[in-house]
Amino acid sequence: MERLSYLYASALFDLAVEHNAVQEFHDQAVFLHATLKDDKCVELLLHPHISTSVKQEFFKTSFAGHIHVDLLNFLFLTADKNREAFILSALEALIENIDRYNNIVTARVRAAVPLDDDQAGELSTLLKEMLNKTVVLSVEVDPSIIGGPYIFVDGYYIDWTLKKRMRDLTVHMKEGCSA
Repeated sequence: MERLSYLYASALFDLAVEHNAVQEFHDQAVFLHATLKDDKCVELLLHPHISTSVKQEFFKTSFAGHIHVDLLNFLFLTADKNREAFILSALEALIENIDRYNNIVTARVRAAVPLDDDQAGELSTLLKEMLNKTVVLSVEVDPSIIGGPYIFVDGYYIDWTLKKRMRDLTVHMKEGCSA
């Protein structure tokens, strides 16, 4: 499934570059993803008894004139090939490809409490300096984390949690006692 989504995303990305419309494709892919992930849209798209022509008419009336013709043709193609289940993952992959092209990464942060604007700004700046990329934060609150964040960004895992610090201190103390 991922492979097909990746192939669709790669083809769309190539078209975006070819048409010099990378930012347009990004913005419209974000719009499409947000719209089509609605439960009612998913139900319509994945329903086995709704015909291809009805689905294509839905795409046409909903998006024609609002999105690039190549994105609209992608939607038509998925309906025609009975591959509607790949639309959302292909759009996600397209957005990721464009972000990578623009040197933007998303940092997924898990913390015990929400970050305030200052904390988010400091963390974003620190990660930007470490990675030499623009960083967008996606924060998830997880009360089981006592303090400090887990950060997943650009293939890196950073654990600044209190639990890890306590574990490291315990190991350090044990090593110090045995010396």
